[in-house]
This record gives sequence, C-alpha cells and structure tokens, in this order.
Amino acid sequence: MLKSELRKKYMQKRKALSSDEAFLLSEKVFKNFIDYFKPISGQNVHIFIPITKFKEIDTKIFIDYFLNRDINVFVPKIVDAKLISVQIFNDTQFETNNWGISEPVSNEDSGENYLHYVITPLLYCDQKGNRVGYGKGFYDAFFENISQDSKKIGINYFNPDEIVDDIYENDIPLDYLVTPTEVLSFLTKGLE
Repeated sequence: MLKSELRKKYMQKRKALSSDEAFLLSEKVFKNFIDYFKPISGQNVHIFIPITKFKEIDTKIFIDYFLNRDINVFVPKIVDAKLISVQIFNDTQFETNNWGISEPVSNEDSGENYLHYVITPLLYCDQKGNRVGYGKGFYDAFFENISQDSKKIGINYFNPDEIVDDIYENDIPLDYLVTPTEVLSFLTKGLE
C-alpha cells in the first residue's frame, strides 16, 4: 500500500479506539518495551511527547519511568524547520506549539547524538521496519545526525500487516517495533 493510504487507514483505526482502550494498549506497549530493552540509569532516551488529539501512544508513562530512574530523557522540538533534541527534567517548563504539541520552552539543542533508544512516533510500520509518519520527514533527517548505534524504535498499537510500497531513498527504517503484543527486530541476525 502507498504511504498516503496507510496514513489514512491507520489514522482511522486509531480514532476508533476509545480513550480507555488507547491507554490500556499504551500500558502494554510500555511493559513490552521495558521487558525487552531493560533501560538502566545513565542511559540516554529520546522520546516523543504524544499528540493527544491524534490518540498517539501515551509516552508520559515512559517519561515518568525514565525520569524516576535517572535515565536521561530527551524530547523533540521543531526549531527553524528542524527537529532538535532537548533534554528534560522533572521541573522542565512546557508550552503548546501551533500544532497542539507540548514541547519544552527551551530551544537549546542538547547536541547529544549518542542515544541508546530513540522512541519514535508513527502511524504504521511494516514487517521490514519501514515507517509511515505524518509525512514531514523530520525523523528521517534526525536519524541521519545521530549515532548509528542508537536503536530506532517505533511504538504502535497495531502489528504490521501491509507492506509500504513507496519507499524513498531518504527513508530510514526502524530497528525495532514495539506493539501491545510483541517486539519485532528488523536488524540482521547477529547485529543485535
């Protein structure tokens, strides 16, 4: 399927979830992430803040867990049409941007390019790690500027069923996908 078709289909599937269903599925994704990756104190995690109106996975559960365990947390912010990575703390001040996304008031890019985990928003991910986002390309550009050892992890309510047909040269696939039922690795065996 084309990205535009998948984007529409999975936006509709997400909208059909009740708030309670979305939260319960978010908790399952969170548990699968923690059980599989076992993040520890001192690690660096880049994670998106959910867009509530789009019923994105509730990453506040993740963020609270990380901050309470001295895991360094970085969140995205769009500055001058570029995604930067801002480190946050328990007392970080946030504001809502023009798209209705909560982001830190600070415009200071952490400059951190070694991130143990980059937890990435998406609408869909296929069996090869090809990600369908909102179509702006922010994360593909971000992936180019971080360490190749950083694990790029998508989180989604839905398992991959269809193949993304329109992959472009600048598209960077994910390394893993975490759903409520499983964790899929797209890495070649032996490289994990």
